[in-house]
Amino acid sequence: MNLFPYEPTLNLLPFDGIANYYGPILASCEAQDYFEALLTTVPWRNDEAVICGKRIITARKVAWYGDSSFSYTYSGTTKIALPWMKELRTLKSRVEEKVGCLFNSCLCNLYHDGGEGMGWHSDDEKALGQNTAIGSLSLGAERKFSLRHKRKGDSASISIQLENGSLLVMKGTTQTFWQHSVPKTAKIAKPRINLTFRTIVLGESRRVSRDG
Repeated sequence: MNLFPYEPTLNLLPFDGIANYYGPILASCEAQDYFEALLTTVPWRNDEAVICGKRIITARKVAWYGDSSFSYTYSGTTKIALPWMKELRTLKSRVEEKVGCLFNSCLCNLYHDGGEGMGWHSDDEKALGQNTAIGSLSLGAERKFSLRHKRKGDSASISIQLENGSLLVMKGTTQTFWQHSVPKTAKIAKPRINLTFRTIVLGESRRVSRDG
């Protein structure tokens, strides 16, 4: 149960950033249709990370899309953006209409069940620029999403349940001062797809020919 109302103007963070929860922006049947379409048509691949010089393959799967063949490097690995699918382009427009800004890329995440999650991190790579917005659209299983202040830690933290079809937006200095995570849980047996719409700053990203 969420303690926060569906009020997009309400800042969930007490300071040093902005996080707005819009609640579900898709009807449950519509969200289910998009979930099933993306689950079967996106070329999901296991994510990779380089930690202390060791390459880790995650159970969680990802796909990276964009207006152009942007390269995006995070956790020591680089991905090249795929051209937009019809469903993703439509959802991007829906999110842009709600948020009031444009996005040029999307990192898609597939969590097969609650045994897969995301540890504490910030989306603060140079390619994302500074103080840009990230629109996070959730499809499928409801999952807990947590934020904690980098300096104050658990003494300044919040958690919210991201519902099927819901939109969460992080902007301002959130990535500079806060970390976020998707905790693992044995209580969730169903999959979730998370679409994180982003803005790649072209000066910090390399365009790669789709032919080479």
